[in-house]
Amino acid sequence: MENKAISEILYEIADFLGLEDFPTARFEVRAYKKAALTIETLQEPIEEVYNKGGTAALMELPGVGKSIAGLIEEYLKTGKSKKYEMMKKKYPFDMRNLTAVTGLGAKKALTLYKKLGVRNIDDLKRAIDTHKVSKLEGFGEKSEEVIKHGLEMKESSKGRMLIIDALPAAEAIVEKLRKSGLVEKVMIAGSARRMRETVGDMDILAISKKAPEVMRFFTSLPEVESILSQGPTKATVWLKMGIQCDLRALEPESFGAAVQYFTGSRDHNVQVRTIAVKLGYKLNEYGLFDRKNKNVGGVEEESIYEKLGMQWMPPEMREARGEVELALRHKIPKLVEMSDIKGDLHTHTKETDGANSIQEMAAAAVGLGYKYIATTNHTKSLVIAKGMDEKGFIEYFKRVDKLNDDLNGELTILKGAEVDILRNGKLDLDKNILKEMDCVVGATHSRLAQVDVGKETMTDRAIKAMDTGLVHVLAHPTGRIIGEREQFQIDLEKVAEVAERNNVALEINASNRMDLNDTNIMLTSKYKILYSIATDAHRTQNYMLMRYGVGTARRGWLTKDRILNAMPLDKLRKLIGKR
Repeated sequence: MENKAISEILYEIADFLGLEDFPTARFEVRAYKKAALTIETLQEPIEEVYNKGGTAALMELPGVGKSIAGLIEEYLKTGKSKKYEMMKKKYPFDMRNLTAVTGLGAKKALTLYKKLGVRNIDDLKRAIDTHKVSKLEGFGEKSEEVIKHGLEMKESSKGRMLIIDALPAAEAIVEKLRKSGLVEKVMIAGSARRMRETVGDMDILAISKKAPEVMRFFTSLPEVESILSQGPTKATVWLKMGIQCDLRALEPESFGAAVQYFTGSRDHNVQVRTIAVKLGYKLNEYGLFDRKNKNVGGVEEESIYEKLGMQWMPPEMREARGEVELALRHKIPKLVEMSDIKGDLHTHTKETDGANSIQEMAAAAVGLGYKYIATTNHTKSLVIAKGMDEKGFIEYFKRVDKLNDDLNGELTILKGAEVDILRNGKLDLDKNILKEMDCVVGATHSRLAQVDVGKETMTDRAIKAMDTGLVHVLAHPTGRIIGEREQFQIDLEKVAEVAERNNVALEINASNRMDLNDTNIMLTSKYKILYSIATDAHRTQNYMLMRYGVGTARRGWLTKDRILNAMPLDKLRKLIGKR
């Protein structure tokens, strides 16, 4: 799919335009970012949209006007954009990678280029190492330290891709393999099947009587940039989106064993193989073999665990964190599923930084079968997101009331806000309006860098907000953004203890935050608290992120009775009404 490449180009053009000083520049920046977000979150390949209806179809997408539609058409036809190439010549530094470093925006990147000749990441490293950055006006030692930390983060995540990008690409390839008629069975394995938040590569397994032909089909897919290796039963390619993908064609009698082998983490597989050996078996990717070397459990994955006296466990649990012991005792819990989700308690509309109206967000939620959503726009201190003040919320809620009447129970829109938790722990709106809201989502957005604040400060900030008795859900509790910003220092056990006391749910944010993550869920789940799996949707397409939040919850071993938005509306109202 070209969605990722085109959205990145649009984002980069927006950054370049942000450096311009002509009168309409800021409007163009907003337009390009809006279009980029639309294409980035589009659930179908942009080329298919274009093939169905040309530029007219492109212009039906939110935020895509005539000029941007023309740029997309040009790229789809030629693989290039004249406007993008022109901007790169005007600003000859690596905007995309430099601005991906925490603490370094487009204007600062331009300053570094002009003052220090920084064109790329290597140049930036040298400038940081020689402390030239701290000496520049507008930077200083703290800024240099933040950028240095951002570089370290970027390096640590190198070679890995967000699951929200990798899994749809793998699924698109699997669907093409299915439709090819060359495979009897095909599925995704590896860390993507375990729903890890990032993946280093992708594994696809198939059963086929025409293995060499399948390999030729796979390596010739338009998603493939280059072929790394190709044999009669296995091929490895490098995808255009920037990740390696392996396809293995297997015999039916080995498929289940291969699925088990290529799904579990290394430590999980070691534990399972150790149990097999103790029972007199040999387990590998080809099957489960008895002492006579007979394959007694290779066809189905479930049969392998059964033969070893174990309960089958969901792929998300297979990380050697106690699931093997539970499986031996047949105590694997029934984890929350997508079908359990009744609604989304963290969404935004165009009144602040969202792309869609509340009517559009509601219609999309109805289409998903949701029973409720909470509309939670940003509050006034978050100026960058056009946060609303008290008067703005009052007027907005009048429209929500009318829409609820029009929906006639098909969907209930809960009135709320993503209220900013200020530096002193106070909330960003008057308590009287917060008391009237159905769902108050408290969130920390400012002064997050570890060089600025400490663990005690951030913990106290969250605790004070929860102790107001006005917060229903604590949003993205550690403040992280994967690959961009690490979690800030915070004592999550203290936070969970206070959340339990105040009946506050902790959020599992299903966007590129994945916050709480699986390990932090397991850390806090010993407390009697609920969790809200939320998409933080800024447009209708973002609802599709819910599956990743559910995947993260499953990795944290959560059952549906621990999930706030798996509750029916009447029970939800009772739970969040306990104040």
